[in-house]
Amino acid sequence: MKKIFKLTLSVILTFAISSSVFANGLSLNSLGSRALGMGGAFVALSNDATAIYWNPAGLADQKASVLAYFTGVMPIGSYKMDLAGIDASTASNIYPTGGLLANYRMDKLALALGIYVPAGLGAEWDPTEFAGAGANGTEFLSQIGVISISPAVAYQVNDQFSVGLAVNISYAMFDMKQFIANGVALGLGFRQFEEESTGMGFGATIGLKYKFNDQLAAGATIRLATTIAMSGTAKNTLFPALPTVPTMGIAPGPGESDFDRDVTWPLWIGGGLAYKPNKCLTLTLDAQYSQWSELDKLVAEYDNSYWKLAMAAQGDNEFKLDWEDAVQIRLGGEYMVTPVTALRLGYYYDPAPAPDETLNVLFPSSTNHVVTAGFGYSLGNYTVEAALEYLLGAERDIEQGNHNMGGIHKLDVFAFSVGLNIGL
Repeated sequence: MKKIFKLTLSVILTFAISSSVFANGLSLNSLGSRALGMGGAFVALSNDATAIYWNPAGLADQKASVLAYFTGVMPIGSYKMDLAGIDASTASNIYPTGGLLANYRMDKLALALGIYVPAGLGAEWDPTEFAGAGANGTEFLSQIGVISISPAVAYQVNDQFSVGLAVNISYAMFDMKQFIANGVALGLGFRQFEEESTGMGFGATIGLKYKFNDQLAAGATIRLATTIAMSGTAKNTLFPALPTVPTMGIAPGPGESDFDRDVTWPLWIGGGLAYKPNKCLTLTLDAQYSQWSELDKLVAEYDNSYWKLAMAAQGDNEFKLDWEDAVQIRLGGEYMVTPVTALRLGYYYDPAPAPDETLNVLFPSSTNHVVTAGFGYSLGNYTVEAALEYLLGAERDIEQGNHNMGGIHKLDVFAFSVGLNIGL
């Protein structure tokens, strides 16, 4: 029993105060109801207002429109470590996202503006499923959201070739709460650690689109890396409760401190083809690359001197990532059952950038096989869109290390989306 308690304690200490942040579960894989239904294989097609995100060049050869959509994302995660008696599941939360985008075309020039959520997710766990009744009264969750405002411009160079540019102004929000076990040995029980932070970042998306003929088009997009300067407040109920023990170097400290942390949103490159073999069927193929290796570690700079010293002493001011670059392969299809009714299907492969050595449960990361389906119905200038997406995550059996949580990790994600496109 004593060994099991020590093992449980070591698992908790691994992620007790570490600052967690972006992972592949954060990025919304398919932005917009139509793109979601086609598996996010939308770089070459890019024929609605979400081209602001997928490929701004696509704005140049489409009619003016206003597009609104809502997407709900529900992670379904589990974590097991039999030796420590841990069998936990995420709460069935639905994380809302969406967007409002509009484009206007003037001959060969198109102007557009989008307000949308390119990233947003979280995970909430019952801490008693990890550490027994001693963790009652604590919270264990992460919630992240990014809202982008993107003005865009596109120009049709000729009948075949278009170029586009979007400027991305991103506002990020991040809340995290964890229980910490450092005080158990001192008779102080489990304590709460939490962070709230927000930040701004600026970036750009450049797109190219080339139509070989009425049947075949190619597209390419590059979204430049963006650094988001996060600032906020961290709270730790353990620090003010600590006793004064000079021989052990222990002394009470303030319960909160402001902090700063820079987070680099990685370079993203997408390329694809859109093929229309007949008037009813459209097929798309994309390869999309994310340079996650830009994220080595994330460092929090605490304003308070006590926090700065105490957190750095254990390395808790740094969050080690060591992520790997990833390429998603996406396939999509749309079939016009009638002139006003569309059915859509999609599939994509989504590899996890987080290695075994840095995986934890607040930001679960898995390699996914993803299937999507969608529907569209037009009535005059109005088109209603709907789509479903299911990410089937591969189980990960992780060996305990210095910067991860050993055990069996599993993550599936269900998403649904509805939208309305109004032609002008």
